[in-house]
Amino acid sequence: MPETLLRLHFLSLLLLCSCAFLSSSSTIDVDDVVVGLVACRSRQFEAFTQFTNEFDTRWCNHSDYSNGVWCDNSTGAVTKIQLTACLSGTLKPNSSLFGYHQLRHLDLSNNNFISSTLPSKFGNLNRLEVLILSSNGLLGQVPSSINYLSHNLFTGTIPSSIFTMPSLFYLNVNDNHLTGPHEVPNSSTSSLLSYLKSLLDLYLSGNSLLATSLSADSDIPPNLETLDMSDCDLTEINGKIPKWLWSLPRLSMVLLSNNFFNGFQGPRNLLVDSSVQMLDMGFNHFEGEIPLPPLSINTFYARNNTFTGDIPLSFCNRTSLTVLDLSYNNFTGPIPQCLNDFMIVKLRKNNLEGSLPDRFNVGTSLRTIDVGENRLTGKLPRSFLNCSSLKFSSVDHNIGRSVELEGCGNRVWAWSVAWIDNSTSHCFIQARVAHQDNVPSLMVWW
Repeated sequence: MPETLLRLHFLSLLLLCSCAFLSSSSTIDVDDVVVGLVACRSRQFEAFTQFTNEFDTRWCNHSDYSNGVWCDNSTGAVTKIQLTACLSGTLKPNSSLFGYHQLRHLDLSNNNFISSTLPSKFGNLNRLEVLILSSNGLLGQVPSSINYLSHNLFTGTIPSSIFTMPSLFYLNVNDNHLTGPHEVPNSSTSSLLSYLKSLLDLYLSGNSLLATSLSADSDIPPNLETLDMSDCDLTEINGKIPKWLWSLPRLSMVLLSNNFFNGFQGPRNLLVDSSVQMLDMGFNHFEGEIPLPPLSINTFYARNNTFTGDIPLSFCNRTSLTVLDLSYNNFTGPIPQCLNDFMIVKLRKNNLEGSLPDRFNVGTSLRTIDVGENRLTGKLPRSFLNCSSLKFSSVDHNIGRSVELEGCGNRVWAWSVAWIDNSTSHCFIQARVAHQDNVPSLMVWW
């Protein structure tokens, strides 16, 4: 195997640091790191002191014991360095950091590497199993041997060599300014993912990608669990999400918001048997009837589309569903009768009619309900007082001129709503009512 590919193999974005590895190492906490490191061995001590002296370390959190240096007990070599939110300065191409040839785990996330590009010498650390460089403000293009790179300012093309690593199971380049490679060299397929057979988690959010790599189900990693392609300007696949995506047996989280999708390939019940638990398809161009949700769903976001028709009753049959956001669509018909079953439900700015169901049970976990800007009428139901966990409720801009929250004379309330948005000017009215007798009805105006 060529040396470059060998390095890429070692730098396969894997989080492989096992408990056995940690237990066989000694550690020096961050207090020692920045004020007087006791050396693992003298040579390593000198090199590490030289490295920390390249930066301003005054902002290190001395109580954060996750930061530190780990040395191998038998050889004394430094095998792990974790310094997060600690360093300020320029990460130089000739930094003494690159002398740690036995280093397996390096986490330098959330530092302030001022005007720093990503040194290609990271590729010389060919024993690395974990490399985390996210949220550092790093600039420039990405060397082909680097992995965890989210929340930086990189430009250019994602190196095609990243897509040739069969052992890679975690890839995160979120929130940069990268474009996807159009092809993988020396490959017989146009799919970027065809070689990533071990991939479990793929985070590509906030980059500009071509979706042609998602056009064939035979090339998708079969054990994919997480797919984040939000904010990727995706317009390919004829504007539709391919049906094979929902057949992946371990897929649990799909984030596709802020793209240009307008529909789904396949029938309306396509998602029902999917293993997906969290689905975000907000801020797209979806239209028509909303697909029926997966049986396993617990979080469902579809806000800011143009879905029409009634909200399917199947949302009430998903026993794990706790968060439902269908705001800013064109849904019609009645409010679902199962609002009591959710923790967060947002249905703002649709064309829903009728009144809120009087089905809020004692002990409901409902914390947020927003049904503003619909066509609702009638009173807020008496059972609404059972929502002891409620923190936010908004019923503004509906049809009625006023609506009464039904109290009951000598009843003792244990109702602790933190905020109610109920006025035409969207002001917030704090309402904390607890253990009071003779409480009058609370009038809510819209």
